[in-house]
Amino acid sequence: MTSLRIAVDAMGGDEGIAVMLAGTARARRRYEGMEFILVGDEAKIREGLKAHPNLTAASEIIHAADVVASDAKPSQAIRRAKTTSMGIAIDMVKQGRAGAAVSSGNTGALMAMSKLALRTMPGIDRPALAALMPTLGENDSVMLDLGANTEVDARNLVQFAVMGAAYARIALDLERPRVALLNIGTEEMKGTESIRDAAAELRDANHLGLDFHGFIEGNKLSRGEVDVIVCDGFSGNIALKTIEGTARFVGDLLKRAFSSSTRSKIGFLISKPATELLRHHLDPNNHNGAIFLGLNGIVVKSHGSANAVGIETAIGFAAKMLRDDLNRRIAEDLGNFKAKAA
Repeated sequence: MTSLRIAVDAMGGDEGIAVMLAGTARARRRYEGMEFILVGDEAKIREGLKAHPNLTAASEIIHAADVVASDAKPSQAIRRAKTTSMGIAIDMVKQGRAGAAVSSGNTGALMAMSKLALRTMPGIDRPALAALMPTLGENDSVMLDLGANTEVDARNLVQFAVMGAAYARIALDLERPRVALLNIGTEEMKGTESIRDAAAELRDANHLGLDFHGFIEGNKLSRGEVDVIVCDGFSGNIALKTIEGTARFVGDLLKRAFSSSTRSKIGFLISKPATELLRHHLDPNNHNGAIFLGLNGIVVKSHGSANAVGIETAIGFAAKMLRDDLNRRIAEDLGNFKAKAA
């Protein structure tokens, strides 16, 4: 089994080292057999670990003198990869000292450093950022790419579909995930040439462990009608931010409505179980953890604003990908796809 040792960028994220350590400690209590490499300011990590004795015994500390700023350009981050907590955490995966790396830091820098250090898997031109999205269906859906590649061609989209389906089989426990391409309409003639060409190729991919369902429009993303949604990183990132913004809007609107009058407050008390269920379903901390698919190693991006529960979720997600050997499954699917094409 792949090592369940996780390298944690303890300095990344908006909430600080205390939250990163609290979330890691929660993961240590919840998931058996996990060990950690905590990368960052050694003095601050040791001070923070005083509140988490259970984590101390399962952790190695590696000092990092620098931190990747939230507004740092990827090119700047790459030049400082050997001294930053993010770069060293990724290097632990490259060296085989950790099975996965988790960071809440700068997404562009994390992508650039991960790609440079770990390289892409054979048969993959570009890695893609994938995450689970809440839906009205029986399970979440996988969406990729969410920002790693703003411009893609048909070949990239097909590779994303293969990787996304392999990921969905593990994350969602599905034998044949339903896959669709995000488009401006469902008719075959709609969309760019790249999207139409990718669809034509995926329609003939019956030998893969997926069912291609054609195109899906933006207003159906949360319906749960498909399991994997494939798109370019530009469209995917806009869709992701729109979904997150809508969830916050709904939450704030309900909060305002229930506090508008005494009658509304009484109504809130009566409907509290339902609103709590809604809050839990929409809370991004309960769905935290996006993964860079297609690299020779597991790298998970946590929300920069994630709380301790969100960090725990991201670490547990990384552990599941390791336990179920995600990269081996992607490699097998790519091999089958290439063999059929030949």
